[in-house]
Amino acid sequence: MGGPNCFDGSGKAVIDNTQAHGGKQSVRIDPGTSYCGHAFIINQAVAALGPVVYARFYLRLAQVLGDPHVTIVSLHDAVGSADGSVQDLRMGGQSSILMWNRSKDDATLPSLSPTGIAASVKLPAATWTCVEFALDSSQGTMQTWINGSAVAGLNLDGVQTPDIDASWLASNPTWVPKVTDLKIGWESYGGTTNTVWIDDVALGTSRVGC
Repeated sequence: MGGPNCFDGSGKAVIDNTQAHGGKQSVRIDPGTSYCGHAFIINQAVAALGPVVYARFYLRLAQVLGDPHVTIVSLHDAVGSADGSVQDLRMGGQSSILMWNRSKDDATLPSLSPTGIAASVKLPAATWTCVEFALDSSQGTMQTWINGSAVAGLNLDGVQTPDIDASWLASNPTWVPKVTDLKIGWESYGGTTNTVWIDDVALGTSRVGC
């Protein structure tokens, strides 16, 4: 357990017997209220999967995502960190939708315009949601599925689409998603808290599916 930026120990990851998607238990994230009060469960098997990484997990939120920027998934970005800094590729929420964020330049996918926001999804509260994503460092592409359906606003295909990935690609045209770990939990940049449950995490070199 830990966090990608700082970790003061106030955020906790615990085994919960009250909620589960599969089996009888899940991991519950109880964030602290400070900036460093986030908490993530961490898996480093991603680094051994090769250039194409698929992930699937089930997520349950106590509250829907609001306007503030938060992170649910954080992956160490070897490309962004090549200059000695510590950079992550992050999936989380902003403007009440699910989005990707690159910590190196704070680019977002989709662009947080009305069109971009409408092209993503809002995650429900108090229900299990299947989240899948694929990262291909050989092609520089990403794809995201929610409950088995592809999300147009969370698709990075290398071709600039206005209000979706045009700003992301324009700000760093040579970037590719080379990741070395998988962290799932909660990180807030303004003290926003939420209880998060995580279950049935799977990694592979082909799509796992819901």
